[in-house]
Amino acid sequence: MRMFKLSTICVLLIAVLIPTAHATDIPTQFTFKGSGYGHGVGLSQMGAKSMAILGKSSSEILQYYYKDVAIETKDDSKILRVNIGHSLTQAKISTATKGAQIQLFAGDIADQSDQTPISTIDSKSFFNFELNSSSPKIMAGKTLVDAGASQVFTIRWSGTRYLQGIDSLVSVAQSGSTQKYKYGQIQVKVIRVGKSFRLELTNSVRLADEYLWGVSEMPSYWPIAALEAQAIASRSYALSKAGIYRAACDCDLYGQNTDQVFIGFAKESEKKYGQYWKNAVTDTAGLTLTQFGLPITAYFFSSSGGKTETALNAWGSARTYTQTVEDSGSLDMTLNPNYVSWQRIIPQNIVASAFLLSDVVSLEILGRNESGTVSRIRATSSAGLQITLKGEAFRSRTKIPSAWFDLIGVQYGVKPTPGASATNCFKCTI
Repeated sequence: MRMFKLSTICVLLIAVLIPTAHATDIPTQFTFKGSGYGHGVGLSQMGAKSMAILGKSSSEILQYYYKDVAIETKDDSKILRVNIGHSLTQAKISTATKGAQIQLFAGDIADQSDQTPISTIDSKSFFNFELNSSSPKIMAGKTLVDAGASQVFTIRWSGTRYLQGIDSLVSVAQSGSTQKYKYGQIQVKVIRVGKSFRLELTNSVRLADEYLWGVSEMPSYWPIAALEAQAIASRSYALSKAGIYRAACDCDLYGQNTDQVFIGFAKESEKKYGQYWKNAVTDTAGLTLTQFGLPITAYFFSSSGGKTETALNAWGSARTYTQTVEDSGSLDMTLNPNYVSWQRIIPQNIVASAFLLSDVVSLEILGRNESGTVSRIRATSSAGLQITLKGEAFRSRTKIPSAWFDLIGVQYGVKPTPGASATNCFKCTI
């Protein structure tokens, strides 16, 4: 009994003398200061602009940023399926072109020309898709369309290779935004997501022109050599993905920055400068970055912290054509005033969520890559739990501009709980 009482007293003393981690102040926010914008892998767009101003050609720019590559002419006439609306519950499709027609077909009819539409509208009406269950409700204006049990639909409009007639544009309104498309045809497909269903919208367009003319990844008023470098990189990226079907988006490529930003007719129709981008695509027709005869996944980004990053350091997957090179153009304050130096304040909940922790009391940079990016960053919770992330993963999850960053005014974390095990993830790397 006396031993039991003595043990109890010792435990109580320890509890009093050793402060618990929960007594640690939990910051409401964290401050980061850094440089550059984007993942830093491949072509630096700001660097390309700088080199173009100095008189470098598009091939010189590309062979500086990509290692051991050739620039070859490849067949880029294939049709790409580009996602223009992801995980939707509603979408509205219409045209403002007088005399134009929009046809709706049941099924994915690809290039077939002998199909009969289930509904046809003109500029005075619209198709509205609304998904409440596994089958969409489709309205042609105020009229309900009998779509049977179909969960896939094709939309064609006049002036395309799929439907003769007056040249026209279709407007696709979804998720609070509207984009206009001139080329190809649109597929609408119901996709199962867990226990629910969503709509996926894709635009089937020819890579060589219809797709590339709508890629919006660089300002159209930039020097022509930079635009041509971007056109070749975008073509190469698209070719490396073409034909690799992704069921989650019913596509080859996303039309967002998951792959490349595709805004359709809005890019080529930009006032005064849209034709410059279109010319850059046309003047580099077929030119593709290759390694061992195959198109490379030509990554590109806005600007760096002074040196580019490798795919291995950023994502853990080696791509031998990515390398670390000096990128002085990104640090030119005249060219890149917003991202030569930046500062961001990120709320506690965003930082904690990035590490899958309930809270974060401190952050510590554990190492840097040759490029200067953060290689690993560790978070400590108020319970003493520690999680480590790659710098690029942290950037992506918190939406800070880049992985070239420092911590401002961050306190040291509490020590991990003694005897913590990997099973409980007291010290893990994600």
